[in-house]
Amino acid sequence: MRYLVYGAGGTGGCLAAFLAQGGKDVSLIARGAHLEAIQQNGLVLESSHGSFAVPVKAMEQEQVTERPDVIFVCVKGYSLEGTLPTLKRLRDGHTIVIPLLNLYGTGGRLQPELSPALVTDGCIYIAASIKAPGVVRMNGDIFRVVFGSRSPEEYRPELEQVARDLNECGIEGVLSRDIQRDALMKFSVVSPMAACGVYHNVPVAGMQAPGQPREDFQELVREIGALAAAMGHPFPEDPVPRNLAIQDALDPDATTSMKRDMDAGRPSEVDGLIFEVVRLGRKYAVPTPLYDKVAAKLGFHLEESM
Repeated sequence: MRYLVYGAGGTGGCLAAFLAQGGKDVSLIARGAHLEAIQQNGLVLESSHGSFAVPVKAMEQEQVTERPDVIFVCVKGYSLEGTLPTLKRLRDGHTIVIPLLNLYGTGGRLQPELSPALVTDGCIYIAASIKAPGVVRMNGDIFRVVFGSRSPEEYRPELEQVARDLNECGIEGVLSRDIQRDALMKFSVVSPMAACGVYHNVPVAGMQAPGQPREDFQELVREIGALAAAMGHPFPEDPVPRNLAIQDALDPDATTSMKRDMDAGRPSEVDGLIFEVVRLGRKYAVPTPLYDKVAAKLGFHLEESM
């Protein structure tokens, strides 16, 4: 399988590094000083277990000429539109596109744009960010990629090979039989963590210790759980203990990419991670009182946006 990872931030950088270290045929789309450093020194991955540099084929999007079998899309939600010209140029009827964004429902939105390629839904569990040009820092040991087709008719046997390749490279690859539910389960981790982090202005440590931020994180998770049930994708178990365990395993100094972007005055995924929850709550008649408070603090009022 020939892999292409579109996006060299924390998510895409770690994914490409593990695939390359595992001997897979992988290319990476990057840009600027980050790209130059990777081309000169390899991609350096730092973690609590040490650091290593991996030679990775890295290039700008215009320089990709080989048609990949699998494309992992690892960009921020606000950058997704800019990937479409390259994705359309590289895809054909055999291509599998796996979006690994923080936002829910990306695959379904991309499928009409990229047909006849198969666009799955997908999500990733990892805490990582760019530390310096050419250097990606991974916080904690969680590295799980969950993906799958939205209907049995879209299933392809190649998806099994993707899962095997990920696992061979030290990534927990999970081919989901209910990817919309599983994507919502991931959303129930990252969205509450992002919302709570910006609302209380705390890193993960603030949600790991007893106190109001931790209580609010749990309530935000419950609101997503209620929304998932109303959407027809109920969680198989109470998501609160599971999500607390995931959060508690992270580096206390970690923050969500949304909070880092907002703190730096950059574009962020706040619309898809927080404001969209408020909109979905109204659509499915599910109360989201705490999300409403967070959104209001950030200047979003549903009535004004309609």
